[in-house]
Amino acid sequence: MSISRRHALALLAGVCATPALAEVDPLAGRFGGPFALTTGDGQIVRNSDFAGKFMLVYFGYTHCPDICPEDLVIIAQCLTLLGTAGDKVQPLFITVDPARDTPAVMSDYVASISPRFIGLSGSETDIAAVAKAYRVHRAKYLPPAASKDPGNYIVDHSSLKYLMGPDGQFRTLVPHNVSADRMAEILRPYLLRE
Repeated sequence: MSISRRHALALLAGVCATPALAEVDPLAGRFGGPFALTTGDGQIVRNSDFAGKFMLVYFGYTHCPDICPEDLVIIAQCLTLLGTAGDKVQPLFITVDPARDTPAVMSDYVASISPRFIGLSGSETDIAAVAKAYRVHRAKYLPPAASKDPGNYIVDHSSLKYLMGPDGQFRTLVPHNVSADRMAEILRPYLLRE
């Protein structure tokens, strides 16, 4: 079956016109939402306070034995690699363990990694709401060896990073286990475009 040249050009024009639509992330609208959490100095911070800046949101906890500290260091290295583009980004570390991670604990923890981070905590209700908005899995796990100390639990949690745009809307996910260089490659196009 053959088609006319004009029909072929019309089809080609339609195909060429669709990449703009393809740039709309199918996950847009599925992650993020309003929050009101507490900084180390007792200030309430809302997502709207970061309007005009990108937020790089990461969930974890200060008692994490390995993944959280490694990921936070990689985020700090990534922002350094991005240079002035990295200045557009506010990294946020939101606890998944508000029972132990008070605002002061969070503040001290992130300060030991990078002064660029803001550590955020809140009530269990506050953290449950923001975790739900970002679709973060979190569950306490008490290892058998720690059964005599119920405060010595582990929190199993998601380890994705969420890039939220200057308008507060989701831009992209950064998976776990990427290097600072790779994370910079993922983030750079978003930062340079807006």
